[in-house]
Amino acid sequence: ECGVRWRRKKKTLDDGEGGEIFGGIAVITQQPRSETATARKFCQALVLDARQFQQALQTTPEFALMLMNIMNNRLRLTVALMKQTASLPAFGDRDDLRVFDKKMMEDLVAAFRARPPQTFPPGRMIMKEGDAGVSMYIVIRGRVTVSINGIVVDQVGPGGTFGEMALVDNAMRSASATATAESQLLSISRSDFLNLVKTKPGFAISLLKTIADRLRTMTAQKK
Repeated sequence: ECGVRWRRKKKTLDDGEGGEIFGGIAVITQQPRSETATARKFCQALVLDARQFQQALQTTPEFALMLMNIMNNRLRLTVALMKQTASLPAFGDRDDLRVFDKKMMEDLVAAFRARPPQTFPPGRMIMKEGDAGVSMYIVIRGRVTVSINGIVVDQVGPGGTFGEMALVDNAMRSASATATAESQLLSISRSDFLNLVKTKPGFAISLLKTIADRLRTMTAQKK
């Protein structure tokens, strides 16, 4: 049995028990630690260095899915708390933080040739907060605005994604998305999503990076 406490600037963020995974965000994003973890009682922990961590992601799809689910849960909790305090942050323009490079996007479009990208005119709502999530989307061309409680929290351009959270944990949409400009989007169903995570390590690692980036941005601004 193990107990770990996470703090930021001496403020307690959460307590964890045995079976928890922590420290992965800094390895995924290759940025400094944003939190401090302290053992609340005697602990035994399996430590993975950066190389072992990447190897585990590439060889064990279940590990990648477990990490996505853990980060998703923390992200949903953070969003819920920020809704209560009306302190949702704006992510800004993420053109320089594209999830998939051109080669990966071409490979994905080719893999789903029977279901080509859809075109959405400016102003068209693509997904609505609170609805069931049946697909995630990759922006091939154009720009999409993501909002929570009517507050714009993200602008997603080519190579970016949105809607993946509902596929990771099979829960309701946590945000709405609207085409800002005419946009071409590749939709990926939950079954296709799970298959891609299991067969394309690069897909899973890229998604983990964007979820980690969103979580880091949110928690850094949480009061």
